[in-house]
Amino acid sequence: MKINYKLIIAIGCLFPLVMPSCDESYLEVKPFASLSESTVSTKAGVDGLLIGAYSLLDGGGATGGNYTTGWEQMAAPDDARLGTESGAWAGDAFMWDPNASNFNDKWTFLYAAVKRCNDVILLIPKAKDATAAEALQFEAEAKFLRGIYYLQLAIGWKNVPWIDETISYNANNYIVPNNVVDIYSKIEADFVFAAENLSDTKSQVGRGNKWAAKSFLAKALMFQKKFSAAKTVLDDIMLNGKTSNGKKYALLPLYEDNFRTATKHGSESVFTVQMSVNDGANGPNGNVTDYYNGTFGGPATCCYGWYQPTYDLVDAYQTDAVTGLPLLDTYQNTPVPHDNGLTSAQAFTPYTGTLDSRLDWNVGRRGIPYLDWGVHPGKAWVRNQFNSGPYNCVKNIAYQARVATDRQGGGGATNTPYNMIRYADVLLWAAECEVEVGTLSKAEEYVNVVRARAANPAGFVKQYLDNAKPLGGFSNTPAANYKVGLYSGEFAANGKTYARKAVRFERRLELAMEHHRYFDMRRYDGNEFDQAARHNWILSVEGPRLSNPTNNYLQGKFNKNRDELWPIPLTQIDLMVDKDGKKVLVQNPGW
Repeated sequence: MKINYKLIIAIGCLFPLVMPSCDESYLEVKPFASLSESTVSTKAGVDGLLIGAYSLLDGGGATGGNYTTGWEQMAAPDDARLGTESGAWAGDAFMWDPNASNFNDKWTFLYAAVKRCNDVILLIPKAKDATAAEALQFEAEAKFLRGIYYLQLAIGWKNVPWIDETISYNANNYIVPNNVVDIYSKIEADFVFAAENLSDTKSQVGRGNKWAAKSFLAKALMFQKKFSAAKTVLDDIMLNGKTSNGKKYALLPLYEDNFRTATKHGSESVFTVQMSVNDGANGPNGNVTDYYNGTFGGPATCCYGWYQPTYDLVDAYQTDAVTGLPLLDTYQNTPVPHDNGLTSAQAFTPYTGTLDSRLDWNVGRRGIPYLDWGVHPGKAWVRNQFNSGPYNCVKNIAYQARVATDRQGGGGATNTPYNMIRYADVLLWAAECEVEVGTLSKAEEYVNVVRARAANPAGFVKQYLDNAKPLGGFSNTPAANYKVGLYSGEFAANGKTYARKAVRFERRLELAMEHHRYFDMRRYDGNEFDQAARHNWILSVEGPRLSNPTNNYLQGKFNKNRDELWPIPLTQIDLMVDKDGKKVLVQNPGW
């Protein structure tokens, strides 16, 4: 049984509002849809509140949250961009400021999510029908979720107030500065508590278990460049880790099975956000953010398709024609031909050079089968070539054969779970740690485990048996010239700098369009990686390749010593004042 993350608990106020009166009884209105503390002070009540905390993992459903303020709308265009009719989104080109609503929306949403976790922790002691063991699991799950939400805050802003269950209006300690606590130490403590107390498995597959908590702890350590500590945790995960439904962690045989509802909850699922569609709920409970990923004007979604891969991402999937290895330093020299500017009726021949097979599971491009929806026709399925280029996203799109059950009727939201962490993540983090504090040969071994799956012809995108009948099945003929090779001693032969670059490149190829790349670049910064130089180079090469001659990439710039962190929203700075009217939130550097 899976957890229904979308059970919405109305808990804005645990106590009904009572208005004093002077015989004006008509002013006394009985509250409705409110919950008293006694109502939820049970095991079932605590679990309901906990489910409400889980429900916000998809980025919507609370104050400040909506289904379009996910990570992809606040990330720069290394792998993807947001392109609308009015132009490529200004945030992609770092043309933002502390007044931008996206920042305030995300901030308020994440603190609303933290509040739900804190409410669970506060209520647990009052649930007298819960055993000590059950109470401990509730607390561990709540702290696990709080760690996830705070990790997002730390990754985005770093300098944020720590507000736990001890902070309240009644205690008069709710004015909390953002520059006195090491936020990562608090996040680590939550994940450590969760890892030490959560069970190995769960009866509901969507709940966090011991190994998911350890994996998020490893992620927090990676963002602090604590490679030695992260290596210890990751070694344990790789040796002993299992999914919440008891499967030993391992890569799925086929790459695409990570993004299909039919094959969800497999051995690669470290922690996965659950989705639901066609369930009678008010509004879509599905993978709503990712329905901005699909085709526009085509059958694979209803009307969106804003989140589009960059030219540079597609170019990065080129491989050496002899070895099948990535072209780490030279892929930009031979751009993959594209159909930008051509109508679907005009002739176009897809690239015939060698490519990594993961390209066409990540990017919808002209002339290649788009799942079982048909051969991609180019412009007819692209929202706006003028502002965004010729490509679509593929991941988490419902298959045509299952659209009746896997997609919200009349919309594009799917019930495909979102992998917050999958086992490929773990392997590639471990490879990074081996480069920094271990052995290069071990790092190469982990990278090769990931590449071996991509090299397996069974996992290649195939041509249809009949292009006119895409539901009729696939042939055994690869859709493109795929060639993926394994490393064979290059890490040790070429040294640490080469190995570091190869591991980072592999993460890009493996995890493309999964909302990790921008934040990976943040944590790489300063360790043989210049984030500013990379972003400004991308702007300089992507801008001229778009048809719009005045697009934002030609005007934007990453500002060093500023854009490494997001600005603290001015709205929050204005709200957080002490009894003397002094603002207590300190703006991030450069803003």
